[in-house]
Amino acid sequence: MQKTQITWSNRYVFACISFAKVRPAKLRPQTYLVVTFGLDHRVESPRIDIATEPYPHRWTHHVLISAPEEIDGELIGWVREAYDFSAAKGRGKRR
Repeated sequence: MQKTQITWSNRYVFACISFAKVRPAKLRPQTYLVVTFGLDHRVESPRIDIATEPYPHRWTHHVLISAPEEIDGELIGWVREAYDFSAAKGRGKRR
């Protein structure tokens, strides 16, 4: 764990919360957190601020959260999927 990030992992890191600057300052709310998670596919959603594919079949997604109600079933579902994807790495399992 770093001072500005909380990381969750099972065998591998699957998600973290940080204060990453995923938007220009004038477009960021004053108070926010960024939830980052990794999957084997790109999630298409207006909630995803940035999605990158640093390695084939390894997509990193960043979601800016500025209110408690934004931590909802959809976001938790993505993090749960990231947990499952991370747990399956190394066992040759992919979607």
